[in-house]
Amino acid sequence: MNRTLVVMVKEPRPGRVKTRLGRDIGMTQAAWWFRHQVARLLRRVQSPCWQTVLAVSPDSQGLNSRIWPSNLVRWPQGTGNLGDRMVRMMRTAPPGPVCVIGADIPDVRSGHILEAFTALGNHDAVFGPATDGGYWLVGLKRTRAVPPDIFAGVRWSTDQALADSLTSLADHRIARITTLRDVDTAADLP
Repeated sequence: MNRTLVVMVKEPRPGRVKTRLGRDIGMTQAAWWFRHQVARLLRRVQSPCWQTVLAVSPDSQGLNSRIWPSNLVRWPQGTGNLGDRMVRMMRTAPPGPVCVIGADIPDVRSGHILEAFTALGNHDAVFGPATDGGYWLVGLKRTRAVPPDIFAGVRWSTDQALADSLTSLADHRIARITTLRDVDTAADLP
C-alpha cells in the first residue's frame, strides 16, 4: 500500500503565518522562523518509505510558490477550519495509510513518521500528541471512507483539541505515538 505524509504549510508572509508567535517576536521574525523551520522539517521527514506532499495555503500562491521545494507534490488546502482542511487532504490522498502533520514541530524526525505508519498496521487511527493538549500528527489507515465531518466539534488551538478528536474517532482503534511540542508562542521556541 502507498503511504502518504501530508505536511500542512502556509506561505510564510508576515502577519499570515504563526501570528501568535508573531505577537511575541514580531510578524516578520515569525514568518522567517516558519520558513526556515519548514525547510529543516522537510529535510528530516522525507523518506523513500512514503510520498511526502505539501498541503499549501493560500491555494493560488502556495501552488506556485518558489519557497517550497519544487520536487514535492503540492495540493491546495482549500477553505474551512483546520479539521476541514485535514480531512480534505486525507480524502485526496491515494489509497493507503495517510498521516498529516503541521510544519511547526522542531523535533520531528523520519523515525517518528515511521512510528506512526507502523502503528497504523494494527490501528485505524494514530495521533502524535503535543505537549499543549493538541497534536502534531494524525493518521488514518483508511480501510473505510473518511467522513467529511470526522473532526466536527473539535476546539482547535485549545488544550482540548486532542481529547475532542479522540471523541470524534471513538469507533476507531487508536494508537498514540511520541509526544512532541509544537511552536505557538515565543515560550515554545527551542
